Amino acid sequence: MADSQLKSFNAAQKADISPGQCRAARGLLDISQRQLAEAAGVSLTAIKDFESNTRTPRPATLKAIQDAIERAGIMLIPVNGGGEGVRRKDVPSLGEEP
Repeated sequence: MADSQLKSFNAAQKADISPGQCRAARGLLDISQRQLAEAAGVSLTAIKDFESNTRTPRPATLKAIQDAIERAGIMLIPVNGGGEGVRRKDVPSLGEEP
């Protein structure tokens, strides 16, 4: 793999989710750890261990968790002077223009 391809691959695998954001996102979505694991295609143990800070999952696992949360309509807010967080994406109601 060429060096530029490797850099692109690594950037695509980067996830920016913390254990706290994961717990908060599940709360907003009102879903269980099991439901998130199924949506992300990862093991329940991976979710439990990540949320409890027992271990950090592989980058691909973190990316799958983050992608599932974002697909469900949650935006991850990075640490930006006010602290990290989560919020629902602004989704128009039926019949409204985006």
